[in-house]
Amino acid sequence: MVADIVPFLKSANRVVITTHTRPDGDAIGSQVALGTFLASKGKEVWMINADLVPYNLEWLPGSGDVRVYDHSIELVEAIASADAVVIADTNALHRLGTPGNQLKGTGGKRILIDHHTDPEDWFDMSHRRETASSTGELIYELIAAWDVTGISAEVAQALYVAIMTDTGSFRFSNVSPTLHRMTADLLERAGVNAAWMHSMVYDRKSPEGMKLLAAVLSTQQLHFDGAVGTMVVTRQMLEDTGAPVEETDGFVNMLLSIEGVHVAMLLTETARGTKISFRSKGEWEVHKWAQSMGGGGHRNAAGAFRAGSLEATLQHILTSAPDYLALIETETEPALSEEDAEYLAMLGGG
Repeated sequence: MVADIVPFLKSANRVVITTHTRPDGDAIGSQVALGTFLASKGKEVWMINADLVPYNLEWLPGSGDVRVYDHSIELVEAIASADAVVIADTNALHRLGTPGNQLKGTGGKRILIDHHTDPEDWFDMSHRRETASSTGELIYELIAAWDVTGISAEVAQALYVAIMTDTGSFRFSNVSPTLHRMTADLLERAGVNAAWMHSMVYDRKSPEGMKLLAAVLSTQQLHFDGAVGTMVVTRQMLEDTGAPVEETDGFVNMLLSIEGVHVAMLLTETARGTKISFRSKGEWEVHKWAQSMGGGGHRNAAGAFRAGSLEATLQHILTSAPDYLALIETETEPALSEEDAEYLAMLGGG
């Protein structure tokens, strides 16, 4: 709880902050906000991740201080000698990537700040709440409990981005009046307007990225009377357009704008298997579905990775849907429709 974490961090000298692989806005925003605040309090702060900061978040003040773990003596020693290791926006070891085992084995206190379900049990302290909109919301609470005046313009921008991105620009069901009051405070402190920050995150597509979007939209399919929508990103699309895979960020949310779609999934083909991004509206929960494939997340946003082809993963998703979407009403055991079968054949699934 905050009451335990704040006094401990006040006494700490060296703090390492990390987050999950392929970090998103909530992950980077939370990490940078806490790191910037702790540095302002005289702490030696190391922000260490398995992966780079996404290109659309590189503008955030402090994001340039995030280091990619490279097994160097400098970073290994930083983790080994840390008084505290803060794990933000994830609660599972495998989601930390290459530095995970060292972070878990550190001699310092391991502090979890997160809003996802089913945390692992290797953390020493935690501030977590599954009903929180984002990890950014929890970081705000921690900083405010310590010194609300320490929320500088830089910290406020990072926290606003964390909350904005993990609430689907404030449209998910986890948005509350309390959260709006919190974000109003952040906007007053940020020194820039909300439209500018939204544009910096979402409106910076390259020409290659727009070509990729067009290709991905062409794969859109609706299933189960339009309640479920899917799109795919193939390796060939990435090669043909020249767009980096990071430019697919936000694609899955476009499916949710279709009337009647309650659950959206973006399947991305990789060399090792298929990455699945889940998004949903309201009471349509997707985190258990992701967990069934070794992933996780929260009720309206989750992710998983499945070894195997894109086609096999898509078929698995379609056939397993009724087990995880209780609101899908069917009189008989659902099966792939003729349209779905044709879609699989188009992708090469036979």
